[in-house]
Formats: sequence, C-alpha cells, structure tokens
Amino acid sequence: MDASAARDLANGSVTRLSIGAMTTRTKGKDMKKAKLSLAWQIVIGLVLGVAIGALLNHFSAEKAWWISNVLQPAGDIFIRLIKMIVVPIVISSLIVGIAGVGDAKKLGSIGLKTILYFEVVTTIAIVVGLVLANLFHPGAGIDMSTLGTVDISKYQATAAEVQHEHAFIETLLNLIPSNIFAALMRGEMLPIIFFSVMFGLGLSSLQAELRDPLVRTFQAVSETMFKVTHMIMNYAPIGVFALIAVTVANFGFSSLLPLAKLVLLVYFAIAFFAFMVLGLVARLFGFSVIKIMRIMKDELILAYSTSSSETVLPRVIEKMEKYGAPKSICSFVVPTGYSFNLDGSTLYQSIAAIFIAQLYGIDLSWSQQLLLVLTLMVTSKGIAGVPGVSFVVLLATLGSVGIPLEGLAFIAGVDRIMDMARTALNVIGNALAALVISRWEGMYDAAKGEKYYASLMADKQEAAVVGETAKR
Repeated sequence: MDASAARDLANGSVTRLSIGAMTTRTKGKDMKKAKLSLAWQIVIGLVLGVAIGALLNHFSAEKAWWISNVLQPAGDIFIRLIKMIVVPIVISSLIVGIAGVGDAKKLGSIGLKTILYFEVVTTIAIVVGLVLANLFHPGAGIDMSTLGTVDISKYQATAAEVQHEHAFIETLLNLIPSNIFAALMRGEMLPIIFFSVMFGLGLSSLQAELRDPLVRTFQAVSETMFKVTHMIMNYAPIGVFALIAVTVANFGFSSLLPLAKLVLLVYFAIAFFAFMVLGLVARLFGFSVIKIMRIMKDELILAYSTSSSETVLPRVIEKMEKYGAPKSICSFVVPTGYSFNLDGSTLYQSIAAIFIAQLYGIDLSWSQQLLLVLTLMVTSKGIAGVPGVSFVVLLATLGSVGIPLEGLAFIAGVDRIMDMARTALNVIGNALAALVISRWEGMYDAAKGEKYYASLMADKQEAAVVGETAKR
C-alpha cells in the first residue's frame, strides 16, 4: 500500500468515526428531546383525574377527606398561580402596546371595532343557540321526577346583586376605577384595562428620554411574566388532574344520563359554531380556524380540562402576537374579550333557557324569544369575573320571559361538563378576535404569522420523527 492510499484510508476511518460520534451525540440529544408534550401531559392528567374521581364517587366515606385535603388544594394551587400572573401580564403588555401605538385616534378605532365585532359575534351565538334548541327540543319528554337538584342559592344571591348593579350607566361607570389599587386587589379586569390604556397613552406623549426607560421596564416585566407563565405550565397536568377528579367525585356519571340530550346538543352547537360560524369569519378575514386550533392545541386542552379561560389568557396573548398580531391589539382585545366575547357561554345560555322552558312545558312565542335575545345581549356583558357567570346571567334573564328560575337547579349537576366545552370555544373566539381586529386595522404581519406556523409544524414533525427513532 503506498503512502497516499494509507492517508486516504486513515482519513476515511477518521471521517467514519467522526460521523459515528456525531450520530451518537445526535441520538443522545434526540432521546433527551423525546419527552411528552404539554398537551399529552394534560390529557393524561385529565384521564387519570376522571378515573380517580369515578373511583372516589363510589367510596363516600373516604371521598370527603381526599377532596378537602389533597385534590381540592392541588387544584386551587394551579388556579391561584394563574390568577397571580394575569394582572401583571395584562398591565405590562397593554402599557407597552399602547405606548407603541401612541395615537389616541388609532386606539379609538381599535376599541370601536373590537366592541362592534364582539357584539355581532355573541349575538349570532345567542341566535344559533335558540334555533338549535327549537329544532332539537332537548327539554321535551323528560320526567322531572328523575332529575336530581343542586343548591343554587349562592348564584341567586349573586344574580340579585348583578341585576341591581348591571344597568347600562352603572356598567359604564364601573369601567373607570375610583381606586386603581382596589381594582387590582379585586382583579377587576375592565377597570384595570381602562387604567392601563390611559397610562399607556400618557406615557406615549412624554419625551423619549422620559418615556423609553419606563417602556423598557414594562417590557421587561411583560417578558418576565411570560417566562413565569411557562414555569407554571409545568404544574398544569397536576392541576388538571386534581380539578377534574373533584368534579367527577362529587357528581359521578349517573347525573349525566337523564340530561344526555342537553349535553350532546350543547357539544354539537359548540362544534357547529366553532367550525361553521367562526370558520366562516376566519375565512372572510383570510385566516383558518383549523390553523388557530392547531396553534392553540395546548391551551384548548388546558381550558377544556380546567373550565377556566383565565388559565390560558397569558398564553393566548403570547401566541397571537407570535402569529402576527401586534402587541397593542393582542393585549387589548384578548382581556377585553373575556368580558364581552364569551361565545361559548352565550351560546349555552340561550340553549339552557329554552331547555328549561321545554322542561316545564312552556311554549315561548317568537316575541318572547326575541326579548330573551335582547336581554342576554345586555346581561352577558361585563360580568366575566363573577363566579358561575353563566348561571348568574341565566338567573338574571329567565324571569324576563316567565321561565321558572328553579329549573336551573336541575342542570347544575352537569354544568361542569358543558362548561368545559364552552370555555374552549371562548378561547378560540378570543384568539380569532385578536387576528380579525389586526387584519381589519391593517396591522397584521402575514409573513411573521406564516413563519411562526411553519416553525410549529416543523417542530411537531421533528418531534414525531424523534419519537419514532426513540421507539426503534
């Protein structure tokens, strides 16, 4: 063998060794990456929670101890962690976004279009609910003696308070906080949004040397809180497990059977509204509701599992900004939508109202149903922070058309099952709203959105490949 051949052989050996070492390192890294996604962790938590809850439902002696000492505290920890970060994120993101717009006229245009869009979409949701309830008659033929009841006195007290305070002028006045620190302590989102917008406008009018350091400070706060959000999401599967276990342990599955038609209709209505109505709205503005659902997969599973839109509010703002909507619009539209754009809740409320009327054999005329639509349009706005908001709205509404309020006690036991689906629809509706207003204002960054979606799909494909490699 001559010298040149020997050198070639040596170089080939070294090359093969290098490639082998690189392959080994790559496989090592891939194995580290091959872990369950957040969505799958939440799904596993949900399934385990249902199983444990069903088991505890059959052991009444042990159930109370496990719920009060283990499951309920574990679920409350997650809800409290989310509540802890919502207000700082909304304030910092809104101030940075509004200071960036710096134009009161432009902001007024965004606000007007946002409220108009919310009113139109939620009204369509109410009408769709009424039409489907009249077509399928979910309350007809049910023997009321077979239905269990749940105590709804706490909702009745809240409804009485809301009816007293929820006049239009009172709602308008409640937007303006007399004491911003009191509003912060109570977590009142609309006054907080109002103050943040005003603060952002005032900040934008300052000279650069005064404005920029404070803007950078709020930007740092916003980015820090999003990092904290990602940390909290690691606890989400445990929170989901605990919250769903408590629900199933308390109510079991037996309460579902007599009201299965109502539950199925609500789920069908929510799917119809998401894919047909919101799908059409998305297409009109150049978006795809399927793409939005893919982007929001983790958040939809989390919102569905916890029955709380608030748990995903920070992530909706973050993801819609990455998808091409400007910070100023995301940080304004999404939190405002939690009070004015609850598509799933308004859809459910109209179905529930007709269901209770049918349960009692009350035949509502079209004029009474029109009155119901108009009443729901008013009562369903601006009280998102009220516990059991859908029940409170119904209690404040049913009396206007002569439907017995006591009927709500029959559906309270399955309300959580329906609440899970309507919460997921609320999330989709608010994510889409941020994109629609961005496009309507001519501020949507299509290139950024496509790049972000492509990166998500590439990550998903890579994770699938890594998972297959790990199996082999």
